[in-house]
Amino acid sequence: MLLSINPQYGDRSPMAKDTSLAPSEKRALLASVALLYYGDGLTQSDIAQRMQLSRATIVNLLREARDQGVVEIRIDGAALTGSSLGQALRAAYGLRDVYLADIRDGGADSPAAALRRLGQVGGIAVTEIVRPGDRVGVAWGATIKAVAEAMPRRAVTDVAVYQMIGSMASGAIPPSETCAIDIANRLDARAFTLHAPALASSAEMAQRMRAEPTIRAQVDALNGLDMVVASLGDMGPETRLLQAGIVTEAELEAARSAGAVGVLCGRFIDSSGAVLRIAPDARLIAADLDVVRRAARRVLVVGGAHNAAAVRAAIAGGFVSHLCVDAALARALLG
Repeated sequence: MLLSINPQYGDRSPMAKDTSLAPSEKRALLASVALLYYGDGLTQSDIAQRMQLSRATIVNLLREARDQGVVEIRIDGAALTGSSLGQALRAAYGLRDVYLADIRDGGADSPAAALRRLGQVGGIAVTEIVRPGDRVGVAWGATIKAVAEAMPRRAVTDVAVYQMIGSMASGAIPPSETCAIDIANRLDARAFTLHAPALASSAEMAQRMRAEPTIRAQVDALNGLDMVVASLGDMGPETRLLQAGIVTEAELEAARSAGAVGVLCGRFIDSSGAVLRIAPDARLIAADLDVVRRAARRVLVVGGAHNAAAVRAAIAGGFVSHLCVDAALARALLG
């Protein structure tokens, strides 16, 4: 873990409580508290006594220092790839790297906590894997949103981020444009959104939309991506694809019968990684999975042992070069 505190924000001198601090004085206070806590190793209670503030105030100041970038805590991504479990998974599937969100199953974690930690590791992985000049495609979903929210801020020269699937008005899945924009902001990159719905009302309507010059240009721009950031889902009854209204229960059952084991960028894949051209494929306005396969770096962020079959399929199809998983999924993949 690396810690950096911007020295321009203050010195080590204690400051008495003042509710009317100017912005520059407030940032100096944040830096002073951060230095005492992270630099000198004082406890929050020690700092509270020293600065004549309540412990709750110190807790809030430390949180604010992180939120405002006064203090940055960076985890060395290489450390997340070095465990024996990650190395075994990398060797077993011929992956370039495997980032582990934990090395224990962590069964006591709530789903929200597990997703947050997976997003943190995925965010670290993305900032390490992206290169100057990259064209980065971003998929959608709760996991990708967690990645975007947890990514460390790192400006990378001349990066462009592209929304890979159209928009969907659904409370079950975060807006795809938000995922792309948030990741672009973290990288200080340009964001290119896709001005179309994820799903048209019919195959004919989707074809007409894709033929529109603006939409056609945006979809064509997805060709030649250098890097893709995606997640996937399994075929269980709780799949977000069903919750978002992208598929009906009948279409989901038909996909299972056709051999689908997972969903990647809105498209069904079978156990060999082949794309199943069944409903709602013809109505989707999104990057084709060949675009994912051609990218030099393909980052898949996914957790949960129930996704093992889908992950195996994605790897078999050539859609994964870098994998970010939790321990439960890693062990299921090796099992």
